[in-house]
Amino acid sequence: MKEKLQSTIQIKNKRATFDYELLETFTAGLVLTGTEIKSIRLGKASLVDTYCIVERGELWVKNMYVAEYFYGTYNNHTARRDRKLLLTKKELKKIDGSAKNAGLTIVPTRLFINEKGLAKIVIAIAKGKKEYDKREAIKHRDDKREMDRAFKQ
Repeated sequence: MKEKLQSTIQIKNKRATFDYELLETFTAGLVLTGTEIKSIRLGKASLVDTYCIVERGELWVKNMYVAEYFYGTYNNHTARRDRKLLLTKKELKKIDGSAKNAGLTIVPTRLFINEKGLAKIVIAIAKGKKEYDKREAIKHRDDKREMDRAFKQ
């Protein structure tokens, strides 16, 4: 019987949870080339400054960095190309409707490899936080850290 390998690849967009209030999340597949998936499996990807956009009824992730594969040849991919996301029509319609609302955007929050070995990306419909919301989040995080320290002693 074939053993399932548990993937440890979890590439997160920490900035997204700080800058945005996440309203609803979706898990989507990615259309990748051979060298892109190899780089992602090595953990050579980043979601910093990444966003999603709906064009002609399809969802695309823009500005996602996937490092060129070291052992790649002339077939190697470009690092910051646009990549198509795979979702159901119902999900796409819901995301498109939300993206047209003022103040809402689509941000990728996490990239991972599932148990079947496929790359998946978690995207969220998000609303931008104001400066005072960010200060409140920092204060809440610091208070939690202090309580944890006091509890351990």
